Amino acid sequence: MTQAAIRKFKITDYKAVIELCGKAKLPFKPKGRDSRKSIEKQIKQANTIYLVAELNNIIIGSVFGTHDSRKGYINRLVVLPAYQNRGIGRQLVMEVEKHMYKIGIGIITSLVEDWNKTSIMAFQRMGYKKHKDIIYFSKRKTSQI
Repeated sequence: MTQAAIRKFKITDYKAVIELCGKAKLPFKPKGRDSRKSIEKQIKQANTIYLVAELNNIIIGSVFGTHDSRKGYINRLVVLPAYQNRGIGRQLVMEVEKHMYKIGIGIITSLVEDWNKTSIMAFQRMGYKKHKDIIYFSKRKTSQI
């Protein structure tokens, strides 16, 4: 297991995290919800905990956590492919969980696309239960969000 330094995301990390998503083949919307302007707005909100994992001053992982004051959500968990299966994702998730539990949120969830077998297996290994009985609905103001 590789021990990375976990710290809060800063907007100056934006470019490195977007590049990380590209290297890990995680889809992102740089003209919508994942734009620098949008992320900068999000990190200022009290219901977010955005983290990065660093090794030798290089960002090798990232996670965005949010909550609605009753349920927590893990979004955008990504680890550089060369560092996957070394516990980095687990470290990031555990930090989000710790934060959520500390503020009284006892249910933490993550939405994972059905094609993303790596993330599905990772969350199952971390004790998350897959729900086949939940159907996800969304309504989007624009196609970029």
